[in-house]
Amino acid sequence: MLSLTYFPLSPPLATTPTPTLSPPPPLLLRLHHRTVSRLLCSTAQNVAIDDVVRLPAGMRREAMPEHVAVIMDGNRRWARTRGLPAVAGYEAGLRALKEMVELCCRWRIRVLTVFAFSSDNWLRPKVEVGFLMRDNIRFSCIGDTSKLPDPVKELITYAEERTKHNSGLQLIVAVSYSGKYDIVQACQSIALKVKDGVIEPEDINEFLIEQELQTNCAEIPNPDLLIRTSGELRVSNFLLWQLAYTELYFTQSHWPDFGETEFVMALRSFQQRQRRYGERDS
Repeated sequence: MLSLTYFPLSPPLATTPTPTLSPPPPLLLRLHHRTVSRLLCSTAQNVAIDDVVRLPAGMRREAMPEHVAVIMDGNRRWARTRGLPAVAGYEAGLRALKEMVELCCRWRIRVLTVFAFSSDNWLRPKVEVGFLMRDNIRFSCIGDTSKLPDPVKELITYAEERTKHNSGLQLIVAVSYSGKYDIVQACQSIALKVKDGVIEPEDINEFLIEQELQTNCAEIPNPDLLIRTSGELRVSNFLLWQLAYTELYFTQSHWPDFGETEFVMALRSFQQRQRRYGERDS
């Protein structure tokens, strides 16, 4: 789904000194010569760096979601309807993701979490897995990365380490992620702490569970808005705990066709809703 790789960074725009890190392993440098970054390398260049956030007409800054999650569905169907190979759908989906990242940066959305259904989609020719960091975007990966090739896992680790001090948009990519397993592994971790006497059973609460979920890498772990494309009306085992009070937006458009116009429609729909967080309407 994504094609990202190591890319030399230009001098940082902020005045905060960039922490010194060891250069990437030689293997990552070789990956650079055979892959092309398409996602974040030009994102920040296209985003104004001033303090004025220019929102679309009718949008209210105070009503913008801080965390948007997206189930990027419909790449293959998009390609099939055009008589194209599936890889063309993934390439088009990548372009749509790049635009989404640009818009989130422009409108100061703080967290964008995107869901890729299968790691197989990431390993197709010309759709290699990797992560390119650029400017002030912080990258995180959640899900089961154990079956990914070692070079890809090394690249993920390097990208997370290299961007961990960035303070702009946090891009979270869910690879082979299971919401059910996320809850199970959180419970297992808490059970071990109880067994070891670190905590007592009565100490277990929602906050403690959330600290053990994989989304604890985000300052804002629970999405305000979930968008799913391609007409499916389900969440497909994605962020099951975190979506408890999330507003849902479903669209018939396939992911490669989802652009600025429809993103604005989703945001306007979000701003028109009254969020109650489980409370009854008075």
